[in-house]
Amino acid sequence: GEQLAIATHNGPTTTVVSGDTQALDELLAHCEQHALRARRVPVDYASHCAQVEELRDELLVALQGIVPGTADVPFHSTVTATPLDGTRLDPEYWYGNLRHTVRFEETVAALLADGDALFIEVSPHPVMTVGIAQTTEALGTVRSHGLPTLRRSEGGPHRYLASLAAAWIHGAPVSWAALLDGTGARRTTLPTYPFQRQRYWLEAETGAADAAGLGLSETGHPLLAAAVGLAERDEYVFTGRLSRQTHPWLADHAVAGTVLVPGTGLLELALHAAGQVGSSGVAELALAAPLVLPEHGGAQLQLTVGAADESGQRSIDVHARIDHADEDGPWTLHARGVLAGEISDSAPSALTSWPPAGAAEVDLTGAYERLADQGYEYGPAFQGLRRVWRSTTDGAVFAEVALADELHADAARFDVHPALLDAALHTLLPGVVEDDAPAVLPFSWSGVRVHAVGASMLRVRLIRTGPESVALDVADATGAPVAAVESLATRPLALDALEAAATAAVDGLFHVQWQAVPVPAKTPSPTDDWAVLAPHTDLGIGHHYPDLHT
Repeated sequence: GEQLAIATHNGPTTTVVSGDTQALDELLAHCEQHALRARRVPVDYASHCAQVEELRDELLVALQGIVPGTADVPFHSTVTATPLDGTRLDPEYWYGNLRHTVRFEETVAALLADGDALFIEVSPHPVMTVGIAQTTEALGTVRSHGLPTLRRSEGGPHRYLASLAAAWIHGAPVSWAALLDGTGARRTTLPTYPFQRQRYWLEAETGAADAAGLGLSETGHPLLAAAVGLAERDEYVFTGRLSRQTHPWLADHAVAGTVLVPGTGLLELALHAAGQVGSSGVAELALAAPLVLPEHGGAQLQLTVGAADESGQRSIDVHARIDHADEDGPWTLHARGVLAGEISDSAPSALTSWPPAGAAEVDLTGAYERLADQGYEYGPAFQGLRRVWRSTTDGAVFAEVALADELHADAARFDVHPALLDAALHTLLPGVVEDDAPAVLPFSWSGVRVHAVGASMLRVRLIRTGPESVALDVADATGAPVAAVESLATRPLALDALEAAATAAVDGLFHVQWQAVPVPAKTPSPTDDWAVLAPHTDLGIGHHYPDLHT
């Protein structure tokens, strides 16, 4: 009827609907009931539907000053899905542009009729590149690339130049002379062979060189190098060092352009410490500040575990400091919590029935691209989601996650590999299970127990326990229990806190920078313009060249 209208055909599987609020609510409920991905677009008005007709006369009056002219660049309209001459872009056309369906898919298909194509979306953030990819794939006879100009939170010249370079790589003509005019840049020759992208420098050591020789105990853990028990105090200190060079997989965990140690990484530190001091798990662990890994240098770790109280619980603090030229750099508290005492009597949950009965599978196509658009810039090591289901009864989410092949060798040295557990938490983020899910990061863990170590593939069940919290049951590929989390609380992604942490990480590094030094003015000498050409001389003037014959 007239309550809803097709606002936009973006691609074969992407459609935007516009209309009355109540009718949209009913449509969203229908989609959810039938496991169709749908979300509300937050706008203040319903364009491309009958509601626009009430504004027709007002819009035509407001647009009277527009005088169309002949287009200098070929123009293909998404109103008509055909090529148009610029002279037809009068007020009536622009009213139709707001009132009628956007025929984006037809327009892209028409442009691809001429063969392979490059599309550049000029906007603050890309929203149409997914539709372009879907249309190209549906045609199956051509290739295309959809590139953005800017991205959300990346609106500066650096992002624009990166997009310009991407366009150049895909064959777009770029006037480099105009771009680089006045910069002193010049052309240079390339090697006669293609770039091999291989490194030949020695890899830095990631473990303890000789902890025992320093009176410490080696931990055998990839993130913690050594430990020591304090005399007569029943307290322990664990130390380590992290960097993008020694632990390159951590560089794949970036949020809003900042490389962070994941919350699951800090939890892993606490779990390992718990096992070393005889605790049964992590009762509580709250994250106090993001731990940023700088591009150069690293972060020194220090875990302090307090003495056991009457119930067997121990306090734990996780501090880190960025490498400094001196040894007096400040320590920052990144996590604080309590290690558990007695083991709970509750039996761990197995996940042997898999895939879960009564759950609908979630389409993960483009999930990590959508996460990147939201600022979660996960590299290959952290793209571990393989399959996801959602219960049609209680809303529980079931995730199947796996480690990247290059991380399998070290899996047995972790309680639960941080990249593996972090991948399961991606189901909480926007664009994976729920398009309108809030952008969040882990904040605090409660009641964490580990039943088995060394898994490289996990089955995970996530059940909502509150608006900002979930409980997790974790099993291996056979369904045998691996871990359990009574509660994980999340908090909204705070970009200002990330920016402050990233700035502190950079400011803590010392770099080599040449400083200009004024050169004393030279007093001219009357003999500077003389040269003596003779085997022997005692004139004492000018420059002497005894072997140069005239």
